[in-house]
Amino acid sequence: MSQYRVVIGFDLDMTLLDTRRGIAATWRALTVRTGVRVDAELAVSRLGPPLRQEMSEWFPSERIEEAVSIYRSLYPDHAIAPSVALPGALEALVAVREAGGRIVVITSKLGRLAELHLAHLGISVDHVYGDVFHAQKADVLRAVGASLYIGDHVADMQAGVLAEVPAVGVTSGPCSADELRAAGATIVFEDLHPFPAFLHRMISVGRAGSGD
Repeated sequence: MSQYRVVIGFDLDMTLLDTRRGIAATWRALTVRTGVRVDAELAVSRLGPPLRQEMSEWFPSERIEEAVSIYRSLYPDHAIAPSVALPGALEALVAVREAGGRIVVITSKLGRLAELHLAHLGISVDHVYGDVFHAQKADVLRAVGASLYIGDHVADMQAGVLAEVPAVGVTSGPCSADELRAAGATIVFEDLHPFPAFLHRMISVGRAGSGD
């Protein structure tokens, strides 16, 4: 298989990284700064959709943009250091590299914040596409010629369906295996430990089918 023929897209929060502790700390800091009480644990239990969607649960519409700006200013000091790679995530990334593939992160998180997470953990990827969700993720998947998309949210699976790209679901996030399958997941894992073997099988089938 020629180098970079395989392009694997990964979601970030609760797919590659467990960011809940740091995000909860950021929500609590936002409460201190604004005086608006946010249930941080509830907020992090719903990770996946765009920030403004969660912000609308706590702030009136006229304050959402202000709150988003404050949250993002607080994020680097509160959310980066506590975040860790999820089980199997680093091994999954190594498997993509060993297959000569490209790694792209496609996330609803602002791209520069996603890049801070990756840099803190020493994770190298080929590109980060941030501030995209659902159909916007499908647009990115098509644009990069993705071979697979891996995510933890039903919207990630739906993005794969829209882009006609196989979607791998992991139940490390807010959605159950049944929900991910119903949304179009090709396969569902509890974590990313089985992914390298799955990728190897996918590549082997592709080689056999293409005559490479």
